Amino acid sequence: MIRILAVVFALVCAAPALAQVKLPAGLDPQNTILLDTKYGRVVIKLRNDIAPNHAERIKRLTRDGFYDNVPFHRVIAGFMAQTGDGQYGNGTGGSKYPDLKAEFSNVPFVRGVVGMARATSPNSANSQFFIMYGEAPSLNGQYTVVGQVVSGMEAVDKIKKGPESQNGAVANPDKILKMQVAAEAKQ
Repeated sequence: MIRILAVVFALVCAAPALAQVKLPAGLDPQNTILLDTKYGRVVIKLRNDIAPNHAERIKRLTRDGFYDNVPFHRVIAGFMAQTGDGQYGNGTGGSKYPDLKAEFSNVPFVRGVVGMARATSPNSANSQFFIMYGEAPSLNGQYTVVGQVVSGMEAVDKIKKGPESQNGAVANPDKILKMQVAAEAKQ
């Protein structure tokens, strides 16, 4: 009898930990990223259909904990919020993995689109990404679209902006508190 009660108690206590995070309808938890900021959660649908290698890289780095506590180092009002430099935090670093070959598509850069940042070479994306505040046709076909914000843009809108005169470089920037693949999320 005590064993049965112990098992029941353990299951009741474990239920919250086993409960999966509730996602908007139609999202694949294996290809959904939860990005937590001090302003709230941002849910990102990865576009593994158009950028499979970039989507896989974001998931790998997320699982590595690479993005946790990483700053939004470059944020320009009306344009985009850039993050993902878990090496230096200032936009000059990457990850321990090699750069990725471009996976350009016809998906336009509009509000909520997540793109991969890169250097001059089209094949230099590594870990950094940006979330669009508005439309930017000049980026179309020039940068890899890796995802789309499906909820939480109000949190992205609140991220501290940098001055345009300094190309959006942010002093004392807001940070990603935690990033998780939805299928593996703890909360």
